[in-house]
Amino acid sequence: MALLFTCGVLHGESLVTIQEKVVGLTETALARFVARARRATGLRGAVSVLVTSSRELQGLNHRFRGKNKPTDVLSFPAMPGLMRGFAGDVAISAEIAAGTARRLGHTVAEEIRILTLHAVLHLAGYDHELDDGEMEHKEAHLRKSLGLPVGLLERSGRWRPAISARPPAEASARRKVVSAKGKLSGRVSNRIVSARVKVRPASRATRSSR
Repeated sequence: MALLFTCGVLHGESLVTIQEKVVGLTETALARFVARARRATGLRGAVSVLVTSSRELQGLNHRFRGKNKPTDVLSFPAMPGLMRGFAGDVAISAEIAAGTARRLGHTVAEEIRILTLHAVLHLAGYDHELDDGEMEHKEAHLRKSLGLPVGLLERSGRWRPAISARPPAEASARRKVVSAKGKLSGRVSNRIVSARVKVRPASRATRSSR
C-alpha cells in the first residue's frame, strides 16, 4: 500500500509531506534525513513520508490494522512489481512524537527522525518481533552514526513487538519460516493513502509501539 501524496517535497528518492508543523523541521531537511537512512540501511527504492495528525494515524490504524486508536508510526512496504523503484511509505503522528519528545527530553524534530529511521528499517525488511535482536542492534548502531537520541528499541529495555495486519494463519506460517531460517524469507506488502490522496487496498501495516 502506498501514500500517494498530492503535495510535498521531492528530494532525490524521498517524498516528504508535513501536514502538522514541527518546530525545527522542514520537508527538505526530513527528506535529506530519509535519504541518509535509506543509504545506511541499504534500502533500495523511493520512500514517501507523511507527518500528520494523531487523528489521521488513528484512521489509518483502524482501517489497515483494525485498531481504532492513534499510534506513533506506521510503515507500509510497497507491493513487489506494482511500482518499480518504490520501497514504501511511512506515516508519523506529530502529536504523539511531540509528547514522547517532551517525556524523554529531546526535540520533536529528533523524535520524528527516530521514528523515521525505525520505519525505514521495517521497509528494509527488519522485524524486531521475529529477528532475535537483529533490528535492535542495527537501529542502535545507526542511531549513533546518524546522531540521534535513544531509539525506539532501546527505550525501557527492548521495545514492544511490531504488530502487523496479516491474518493469524499467515503470521504463524511466517514465524515458522523465520524460526527455520533465522531471517525473513519474504514480505507482505501494501499501498496506502492519507485523507488527502487516493486510497487502495492494503494487506499489511507495521507499527512501532502502541
